[in-house]
Amino acid sequence: MLDYRNNLKRILQNTDGDDQSLQNSLNAIKAIIAMVDTGQDQPKVKTKTKSIPQRNADDKQIKQLLSSLAKLITIPGDENAKKTALSALHKLTFEPGVGKKFGTELGQLDQAIQRSTTTKEAVNAQIFQEAVKPKEPPKRDYRKGKRYTVIRLVSGADLVNNQGQTVFTVKESQVRPLNLKTGDIVEAIEERSNPNYEAEILRVVGYEKLHKRDYDQIEEFRYAVVQGNSNNLSISRNIRGEKLKIRGKEVVVSVDSSYYQGDGISLTDGSIVDLAWYSGDVRLKKNPADAVQIRWIYYVDQPETSSSKKKKSKDQNQEVQELPELDMDLHYQRVGIAIGDNQNEKILESIVSRYNGIPIPIDAFEGKKKVLENQIKDLDIVILVTAFAAHDSTWGIREYASKYHVKFAVSSSKGYQAFERALYRADQGLPAYEGTQSIEYRQKSK
Repeated sequence: MLDYRNNLKRILQNTDGDDQSLQNSLNAIKAIIAMVDTGQDQPKVKTKTKSIPQRNADDKQIKQLLSSLAKLITIPGDENAKKTALSALHKLTFEPGVGKKFGTELGQLDQAIQRSTTTKEAVNAQIFQEAVKPKEPPKRDYRKGKRYTVIRLVSGADLVNNQGQTVFTVKESQVRPLNLKTGDIVEAIEERSNPNYEAEILRVVGYEKLHKRDYDQIEEFRYAVVQGNSNNLSISRNIRGEKLKIRGKEVVVSVDSSYYQGDGISLTDGSIVDLAWYSGDVRLKKNPADAVQIRWIYYVDQPETSSSKKKKSKDQNQEVQELPELDMDLHYQRVGIAIGDNQNEKILESIVSRYNGIPIPIDAFEGKKKVLENQIKDLDIVILVTAFAAHDSTWGIREYASKYHVKFAVSSSKGYQAFERALYRADQGLPAYEGTQSIEYRQKSK
């Protein structure tokens, strides 16, 4: 009789504390016991020949094992394939004679299946397979509506019939999902069940290029940023820093937050909107801001309030907050901080934010003139921290600040107070360098 004690020791050494590992070890021990029971030193017992249904069941288990193994090779770590393979393997283990002949190999196979994990390639292959699957065609709305031509408005759109009469006016929320533009031909039906809408647009069925004289031209300024406090909101730039210009002139649009509240959205500092106006509006000549309307308000997470920011960065900005506050309000001007390698960037940005400015870091180690020019040309103020700047960049920053009429000042020290004073000098139009001259830095009255 063979000595199976070493096999039992190996099984116990490889057994972990989880349920699956204990179950696998139990199955392996049962297989060893079965091998002992069928050893050569035991009395031979005449076994009955398996019936056809039993043989078919065995064949089924083998096929199931092989097919699941093939799937595991194709998609390593597939949980369904692992469960199917282990189930078929355990059933085969208890077949008379199988455990004796292939016990070791079956145990090794069991462990290999358990260790099969998903790889990046397997995930990519699965994604590809999902992508090439034929997609189910979208459910078609078989309702039939009348055809209308879309005429875009500053907000929403008119649906016009063949006689040029406006039949329905739809809201911007209906226009956006379909990306409708002037000239689109749509099918629509009257919407009686929903009091918020005049009509329901079923589908876009065509496009007709209209003459410009047949509709009012519209200009748009997308992704504009609302800035200010709740009582004094305005828009002058978009998220890319591009200034709002109408007929070549920079425009600041005042916003009444209470007018746009509703549908769970309210305008606050940091809100992102789209603006639009008619190109032929007569108000553009005298007061362009009166002609501008908010077309769309984006659902975005509102920025943290200044109080919450102070709480989160209390330790970092403790020294900044302890400094006496100067009598200065930047009124959301864009302030370029010319430093290098992000050194002290967060601290200096917090000083700009303290005075209601928008901090824009500039890499002062970047010597390429074109890069510096692109960074500076849209700023209102630029502060050069010479302790961190490269010599070549120093001259370039000064040159482009003068070229684009950007207020400029120099902080020769990396200290917080030195930077704050440079910011004050730039905002107030005082000398760029402090030097030995006497400059009064007025403090905010408490």
